[in-house]
Amino acid sequence: MANDQVDRTVVSQGPARAAGQATARVTQLPATDPTGEAAQVAESLQATLVELIDLSLHAKQAHWNLVGPSFKPIHLLLDELTDQYRDWYDEVAERLAAIGVSADGRIATVSAGTPLEPLPAGQLRDQDVLAFFDARVTLVADRVRARLDPIGAHDLLSQHLLLSIVLGLDDQCLTLGAYRSGST
Repeated sequence: MANDQVDRTVVSQGPARAAGQATARVTQLPATDPTGEAAQVAESLQATLVELIDLSLHAKQAHWNLVGPSFKPIHLLLDELTDQYRDWYDEVAERLAAIGVSADGRIATVSAGTPLEPLPAGQLRDQDVLAFFDARVTLVADRVRARLDPIGAHDLLSQHLLLSIVLGLDDQCLTLGAYRSGST
């Protein structure tokens, strides 16, 4: 095995282990550790990745637990939001890979790194869901917007990606506001 690779054996736990599917071999390359300007870009992209993954999880959770007279249109809206977040976080993860950094979308990383308050458990009233998402999408849009100038000083392609995400998030805020005011 090459010196720059780490051999890891992952042992399955639970039902897979009981079914005789004991181990799988995973070859893990050493972690990349960017420095200087690249580290700033990577940090901004990673933070955006975490926020978008968390938004997607919140949107799907709300989709499953939505109740109220506006169920149908908001249920469909939540599916659209989820799809957008997934598309965006995939683009962000691919940009991280393009600059030589491993994206980290593991649930522990998302849980530890998200600035978003958790979604309440159980059934969620339609108007409460709209208010919840309006506040969270606005927060994420503001946080990504704040990254534009610093990241643009080092990486215009990453800045362009984040700008397209901000524009999409701003559009979502307008849509959520229209739903909240009953204009849809």
